[in-house]
Order: sequence, then structure tokens, then C-alpha cells
Amino acid sequence: MRKKILLIILTTIVILLLGAGGFTYYLWSMVTSTVASIQVKYESKERLEKINIKEGDPISVLLMGIDDPEGRQLHGRADALILLTINPHSQSMHVVSIPRDSYTKIIGKGTKDKINHSHALGGSGMAIRTVEKFLGIPVDYFIKGDMKSFVDIVDAVGGVKVDNDLDFTIYGVHYPKGTINLNGKEALGYSRMRKDDPRGDFGRQLRQRQVVEAVIDKGSHISSITKFDDIFKVIENNVKTNLTFNDMWEIQSNYKKSLQNIVQHQIDGKDSKINKSYIFIPDKEKLDELSNELKKHLEIDKQ
Repeated sequence: MRKKILLIILTTIVILLLGAGGFTYYLWSMVTSTVASIQVKYESKERLEKINIKEGDPISVLLMGIDDPEGRQLHGRADALILLTINPHSQSMHVVSIPRDSYTKIIGKGTKDKINHSHALGGSGMAIRTVEKFLGIPVDYFIKGDMKSFVDIVDAVGGVKVDNDLDFTIYGVHYPKGTINLNGKEALGYSRMRKDDPRGDFGRQLRQRQVVEAVIDKGSHISSITKFDDIFKVIENNVKTNLTFNDMWEIQSNYKKSLQNIVQHQIDGKDSKINKSYIFIPDKEKLDELSNELKKHLEIDKQ
């Protein structure tokens, strides 16, 4: 149930890239060292033409929050999945929250299962290929991290402020309606709550996105070297990405304004059960419409 690294992840990237404008040599060294330590290789096979971020081609980024607190699985489940498409031409970013229980074909296994199981079954590659098939678009970059880092990241940026539209209590903490300030532990509880929300998992996804945007805002204004140091340590221990430092620098230069215009999407469908296990069945027609919209945003011709 702990599925919040997407916040940490996006924050991570924004702090590394978009907050990078006034780096001292010390901060620059920390950034390059951190990025080198978290980089892994992956290239989508779904791209017909190689993207050029120097020229500002639209890109997609998959954020994965991996949760396996007891180390029971080799890879852990991808219990948080958020797909971003970023288009500097329209200066906009589309954000898709993928329900973790979405029932779909697991690419590489040939069977159907919950989409969050794809990472546990085959690691980053299988999870990415499954999301590509599910949404019908290529995934150019991915960033994944361990859930344990969430609290540390929120605390490292000095906490976040969100507008809460639902009065509720969870884990002994009361969250009143209105604008509230949250530390890392409080933000985690805020992002987890589902049972007392009539919107169910969609309400939880909304709160997740709120925290993502709040951390981005705080992270992009950080100037303290001590805070940067704390953040980089958390990132180094918990985050992996196929973005290189040069990629990040080009994104900082060419894609920054896109983060100021965010379009959010949710995947429609219905709840169901299979073998006594809860699953989510996406509405195929609505999913196809979303796929076409994302292709358009990525400037990919409809197949």
C-alpha cells in the first residue's frame, strides 16, 4: 500500500535539472557524481525515429515507485506508475496516473496480470514494455525509486503545502479541509488514504499528484547546499534512471517551461475480481482515446 515514490522521483529530476541554474562547482560535482551512480541503460524499441532532445523533441517519462518493504521479491512491485509526456513546442506536460491493479497483458510473460506485477516479474524492462503496450506509446525515459526515500525527500525540501478537499484522519493524524502544511511522514499518510474517500483510488491519485506538484515547487526553489546534499544522498541510495547527465542538462534548457502547464488524466474503467483478487478493468474505448491524445502530444502520427 506504500506507493509514493513518483513524487520523490519527479522532485528528484526537477531538483537535479530545473534547479540547476546557479550551481557552484561543489553542487555541480555533487550532481554529476549522483547522476553517474544512478544511471542504467535502456532504449525503447517502439520509437521509429530516434528523439533529439537538443532540438526539443517531445518526450515521455515513466515514473515507477517500487515497493517491497520486506525484500520478498527480486525486483519488487511497481505500486506507483505515472507516465509523463512533455512537449516544449506546446509548453505543456501531460500526466497519466496508471491504476496499479489494471489488468493487462504482461509483455515478456505472455499472460495477463495486474500491471504493478510486471516489475516484480521482470524488472524495469518488463514494466516499461508493458506500459508501452498498455498506453500504445513509446517510453523514452524512466525514473524509478524505492518507497523508503519518500519521507526523506519531502523533509529535505522543507515539507510541502497542499489544498485538501476532504476532511479525514489516518494513522492518528487529522487532515482538515483547506490549505495544510505537511512534513514527510504526514505527506505519506496524505498520499496513502483511500478508504475514506468516495472517489476511491482516483482520490488517492489526485492527492499523489498534489504532493508531486508541491514538491516540484519547493524543490525548484532550494538554494541551501546542505539540503541539496541531503537530497542527493537519498537519490543515490534509492533511484535509478536511464537519463544521462547530458540528457538532464538538455531537458533543463529545452523543457523547463513545459512543467508550468500540467494536464492531468485518469484512466476510466471498472473494478472487478479474478480468482478472489481485486483487479481494475480499463475502459478500452476511453483508453484508446487517451492513447491517441498522448500520441498527438508526442507528435507521433496515429498508427
